[in-house]
Amino acid sequence: MEAFVRFTDQSRGRERAFRATQYACMLLSYVLEQKPGQEQVVMKLKRLESNVSSGRKLFRLGNMIHAIVAARQSAQLPNVIPRLCLTASNLNRAMYFICDTVLWVKSVGLVSNIDKKKWRDWATRCYYYSLMMNLAEDLYELCWRMERMARMQSPKEDSNPCSHNGDESLLPFPLFLCLALRKHPPLLLDTVKNLCDLSSPLDNLGIYRSNPGIIGICGLISSLVGILTIARPQLRLKH
Repeated sequence: MEAFVRFTDQSRGRERAFRATQYACMLLSYVLEQKPGQEQVVMKLKRLESNVSSGRKLFRLGNMIHAIVAARQSAQLPNVIPRLCLTASNLNRAMYFICDTVLWVKSVGLVSNIDKKKWRDWATRCYYYSLMMNLAEDLYELCWRMERMARMQSPKEDSNPCSHNGDESLLPFPLFLCLALRKHPPLLLDTVKNLCDLSSPLDNLGIYRSNPGIIGICGLISSLVGILTIARPQLRLKH
């Protein structure tokens, strides 16, 4: 099991490095497109972005296996809300990787009779649902930690920080929220990563239109956070 975890971490680490490069190229090409005389550079960046995106497919198998194993582990969590959210998230993530693999098979010409638009839409929806479940779990974790902090400040009162009641013994809600995130860096990093990842499926599904610059910088931040949590496992959110 330890060898498997090490293998999947290495695979995910390489995939995150490729992903960071891809989104950095997207961001740079968007910035340079606004300047005259940079057409050649923009074209090279877009070509590199496309090649790196194709190279990421090589690491999909490791990510898919990791998602399936993670779904099995999260299904055994004792707390019902994290169990439901994380299991649903990991199953949707595994489905996303399956759909993405089908699209890759289509792109390299191994299979021709595949509806590319339909499979891309399925992949995007699975990715979107996975992120929403992750964010729901992050919100639950944040509320639980804020409530715990509130009770430590006012042990005799049944405080609920998720619906601030104006008690003067508590900090103002925005400051209390920032303090809770500051005291729990893994939760802060996980929330930032999931929020940044959300920009791409929101745009692809037409829920909230963005531009390649925003998607590029969000993807780059998310990838760097992913690399950081792989390099420093103590910064991963544990359940």
